[in-house]
Amino acid sequence: MSVTRPTAAWAGLLAPDPETESFWAGARQHKFLVRHCNACGRSHFYPRHACPHCWSDNCEWRPVSGHGRVFSYTVIHHNEHPLFRERVPYIVALVDLVEGVRVTANLVECTPEVVHVGLPVEVVYEQVGEELTVPQFRPIRR
Repeated sequence: MSVTRPTAAWAGLLAPDPETESFWAGARQHKFLVRHCNACGRSHFYPRHACPHCWSDNCEWRPVSGHGRVFSYTVIHHNEHPLFRERVPYIVALVDLVEGVRVTANLVECTPEVVHVGLPVEVVYEQVGEELTVPQFRPIRR
């Protein structure tokens, strides 16, 4: 489905800040980055300065495979925001990456009838304007 997406509106919704700029820079290069804590050895997502497990600020960005499985999902049937109205129904999923990090993202190239818990997925990238690339997930094609 082709949807017109005003770049300024998307940028307003997904504006990088100092905590997330590296994540968005990685996405522009088609790399899915997560924060890794060098103190406790655990990775985390959503990007933030301190580790949510041990509160250390000794964290760095690391690329991950972008492969995982759907942990849970919801199908959105109604959204009046202009950027999403034409996409309904769409799927928002919790994805457990093989590296042990859980992320929230849209599930694309998949219908509500096909999605299920445990569905193997991989990251894909949607270019929105010149500066914004949005990582999403799709079922792995076999």
